[in-house]
Amino acid sequence: MSSLLKPVLPALHHRAVCWSGLHGCGDSLAIASAFEASPGLFLVVTADAQGALRIEQEVRTFLGTDIPILPFPDWEILPYDVFSPLPEITSQRLRTFFDLSRTQHGLLITPVSTLMHRVAPRTHTLANTFSIRAGSALNIDQTRQTLESVGYQCVSQVYQHGEFAIRGSILDLYPMGSEVPYRIELFDDEVETIRSFDTESQRSIEKVSGIELFPAREFPFDDAAIKRFRRNFRAEFPDAVSHSALYQDVSKGIAAGGIEYYIPLFVERMDTLFDYLPADTTLILHGDVEQAASAYYAEAVGRHDQRLHNVDRPPLPPARLFLEPPALASTLATFARIAIPPADAASGGIAAVAFDCTPPPPLSPDSKTQPPYEPLQRFIEGFAGKILLVAESAGHRETLAANLAKFRIRPRIVDGWREFLAADDPLCLTVAALDHGLVISQPPLAIVTEAQLSGDKAQQRRRRQRTHAKDIGQFLRNLEELEIGAPVVHREHGVGRYLGLQRIETGGVESEFLTLRYANDDKLYVPVSALGMVSRYAGADPEHAPLHRLGSEQWAKARRKALEQVRDVAAELLDIHAKRAAASRKSFATLTEEYLGFAAQFPFEETPDQETAIQDVIRDLAAARPMDRVICGDVGFGKTEVAMRAAFIAAQNGRQVAVLVPTTLLAQQHYKNFCDRFADWPMRIEVLSRFVSKKDQTQAIADIGDGKVDIIIGTHRLLQKDIRFKDLGLVIIDEEHRFGVAHKEHFKKLRSEVDCLALTATPIPRTLDMALTGLREISIIATPPPHRHVIRTFVTEWDDALVQEALHREIKRGGQVYFVHNKIETQPKLAERLEKLVPGVRIRIAHGQMPERELENIMLDFYHQRFNVLLCTTIVESGIDVPSANTILIDRADTFGLAQLHQLRGRVGRSHHRAYAYLLVPPKKAMTADAVKRLDAIEAAGELGAGFLLSSQDLEIRGAGELLGEDQSGQIQEIGFTLYTELLERAVNALKSGRQPELETDHLGGTEVDLQCAALIPEEYLPDVHTRLVLYKRIANARNDDELRELQIEMIDRFGLLPDATKHLFAISTLKNEAAKLGIAKIEAGASGGRLIFEAQPNIDPAAIILLIQKEAATYKLDGPDKLRFIAKLPTPAERIQFVEALLGRLAAK
Repeated sequence: MSSLLKPVLPALHHRAVCWSGLHGCGDSLAIASAFEASPGLFLVVTADAQGALRIEQEVRTFLGTDIPILPFPDWEILPYDVFSPLPEITSQRLRTFFDLSRTQHGLLITPVSTLMHRVAPRTHTLANTFSIRAGSALNIDQTRQTLESVGYQCVSQVYQHGEFAIRGSILDLYPMGSEVPYRIELFDDEVETIRSFDTESQRSIEKVSGIELFPAREFPFDDAAIKRFRRNFRAEFPDAVSHSALYQDVSKGIAAGGIEYYIPLFVERMDTLFDYLPADTTLILHGDVEQAASAYYAEAVGRHDQRLHNVDRPPLPPARLFLEPPALASTLATFARIAIPPADAASGGIAAVAFDCTPPPPLSPDSKTQPPYEPLQRFIEGFAGKILLVAESAGHRETLAANLAKFRIRPRIVDGWREFLAADDPLCLTVAALDHGLVISQPPLAIVTEAQLSGDKAQQRRRRQRTHAKDIGQFLRNLEELEIGAPVVHREHGVGRYLGLQRIETGGVESEFLTLRYANDDKLYVPVSALGMVSRYAGADPEHAPLHRLGSEQWAKARRKALEQVRDVAAELLDIHAKRAAASRKSFATLTEEYLGFAAQFPFEETPDQETAIQDVIRDLAAARPMDRVICGDVGFGKTEVAMRAAFIAAQNGRQVAVLVPTTLLAQQHYKNFCDRFADWPMRIEVLSRFVSKKDQTQAIADIGDGKVDIIIGTHRLLQKDIRFKDLGLVIIDEEHRFGVAHKEHFKKLRSEVDCLALTATPIPRTLDMALTGLREISIIATPPPHRHVIRTFVTEWDDALVQEALHREIKRGGQVYFVHNKIETQPKLAERLEKLVPGVRIRIAHGQMPERELENIMLDFYHQRFNVLLCTTIVESGIDVPSANTILIDRADTFGLAQLHQLRGRVGRSHHRAYAYLLVPPKKAMTADAVKRLDAIEAAGELGAGFLLSSQDLEIRGAGELLGEDQSGQIQEIGFTLYTELLERAVNALKSGRQPELETDHLGGTEVDLQCAALIPEEYLPDVHTRLVLYKRIANARNDDELRELQIEMIDRFGLLPDATKHLFAISTLKNEAAKLGIAKIEAGASGGRLIFEAQPNIDPAAIILLIQKEAATYKLDGPDKLRFIAKLPTPAERIQFVEALLGRLAAK
């Protein structure tokens, strides 16, 4: 490959060389060629972070993925920021620090702003790196001390880099610099096995022989370092010591956010990245590095000067933290270096080498009448050398190959750059991350990218590992969010408050109990084996949840009233369900060749949940009755692609598709997205909105009636009487919660006639209820796309310095800001204020009272990054996606609903950058109690995919009146939404099977089993109370043997072999499940026998009981109409379990 560009490298007599004429991806090809031609280390310094990322991707294309490229990412925080870098960024940097010490031939790529940062001495990383190998000795207490001394944090469950957990003889650890966490199992003081594991499921994956451990921070933070910090801080800032919270935090061993800008106080001296490099390193300076360095240093000085009088965080001088531009220039001059200046820039007086590397001619059609690939065809015919066509993904490659074949252009498909060079074929096609092509004259060779053929650009597809989809019911029915004092519902005793887990000895047997407090301070102790009786209370504000009196009629009365309501509600829901079931239709042809081609064109990798949702929709469309499915997923999680797949299938089957959206802007975005996605397919797509002229609307409406339009997108305008469809087959409702009651009634009628697919980020409680009772199908997309980070959310009063900082941080990293201010009349005044806070900021205003065209142009300008800050009303709540906008400020956030806040926050965080949301509010005393709770909920629900959880919290804050109207809210508030839903589910199932629901007589709690043995998860085995509680609940809720078996495997995997008491707990759960099927209310067994107590109508053949008594009269006796006694010597728990298992098996035999 090096023969292609013949790069001239610096030599003894020319320590600096300038490369010019490198157009398109020529710069990356030249760097790759130089790397192959020289054995040393190369440092590529770019003017900005985007340039570093592009060169890294393109060089990998030319050299292959197995070459030692060492990325050194930016911290992604501002100079003197109060935030620390993400753990994964620190992890990558530490990995590179370590790898530099042993890399002879490699490529280090970093932006100049990152290179200017001074870093802790290289001895810190090297001296604090150690390894753990299978078979080696390891003392768990010493290891804990070592890990904590280098900055690792001890937690109950490991989720991110720099964390570890110890449970008995098992050490879980997420090392810095590692892509996966590891589980280390010890036998005494010897490492028995090391396995990687999944943080989501906590299950082990793959065995390894050893791991390397880097320190958790880029600087020392042990006792000696903290002492040094205290001494240096007092010397540097004597007047700030008594006022500085940062000083107090560090003195207590707390690493406050932004502590990285005080590293010089922790160490004897500071190094730079240059100190990690061998003297023979070759530097490649890409772009105007000098100007970028000066601008960055000037910014650091400006931010330092702003903070000079901040006694809480007094700033260190910039020269202590960053290389000054003259020092940087003189350091660069000591290395052999290559300059790749921007196009048309002068060489700066150093030896210049001009490359014969030009961009390809324009290859996209210059008019709609010109055939699509005619310019490409002419280029191929006139070019004497080899041509490589580059697609952005495998799906794009297949589509491009098929389209080219129609024009008799048939490239050979190759696996990459090297295979292309080795191939004899003059025209090849591959998948690669190249934005721009090039043409080289000697030897004649050209690269043509898909973007150059279409004039468009897609993001490179990235693969991610599959993870397990989450169980929908668990969002509401588990106890994971439970805190001491939280209200819970016991099905037989009512609402009480959770006081924690308690071990109690009864009859000589120690058991663990859930302690609940009821009215009059009465206590109820619930054995952990009966946790299926207890659920989270949801239905009103937890503080005002009713507390029932034990032993009173109060709970029984409340439950009876709720049961009456449940019967009526179940009947109404079933009526809707029956109409749908009766409206059979011809099933759609789904997995056709055309559909598979359409799916292959998706430019990203489907996330696991997205894949599941797509399969759910395909299954629904292939059925003989109309679909009624809700896709619940956070903004940007890929719901639209699921809808597009459904629309494609319906249109392919000759049916029309209506896409209903709540706002005009969203209609326009969907129209653009659908047109782009369906560009290669013969389907007509139209939009009805106020952006469309009257004449065009009239024509579109007529064509809809004639069946000439396949997919129509619009607001509630689509529901008006003048719209007639020829053959409507599918209705897609986006953001269903944003439509009014009348529209929802219209949707309810539609759902019984045509296929309906609803998309929502936070399902309204009624939707949630119908989904959980199985009357509307639901698919949850909870896995975020790759590289998405949790949005950092702050609820705070207005502060000029904070607003200034938020705007500046985002604009500095090349991003954009939404500023939501809902009062149109005060927007201009606020814009002036913001311009004073951040001079030079470019602000535009947007609101719904603007002329349509003006609003559309403003939104498009924002999308194309023509200004920094969009000062807007909530019209952007359902606006176009702007990946470069990663900060949102919401003024008077206390006046917004929870779903609305969640939706607005979802406007940002659409890329791999950290996103920030600032909810600006008045003082707490000026807000309503409900507003405070909403803000607390949105701040706490930072987890990606939290929309579903927020919906259930919304229900608690507002009460449950929205479920099916106000009539039900009282009953739901009294018994809790979770139990109400469960009763409703039982009523629906009863009515479906043709019987009246006799819910009062049904045994709500399942079977009670008492084997007079310890059945618990011992504290010594699992010390964390919270994790024990969650596992108790999961065991109690397990529906069958398979689920229990999976849970056992998981626990052994995570915590070690099960103790006998935990084995008994699992056995009792198995017996409960078997007994419940037979209609047995209670099982008691001890050392000398026991009894079974039957429900009123057990599911047991009376002949089986009679046969049992006749055959073994000495063992079995009837004790009244509902009890079967047994006499047997069963001294051990294992014998009791075995006996009861066998007995249940005999009773179940038909």
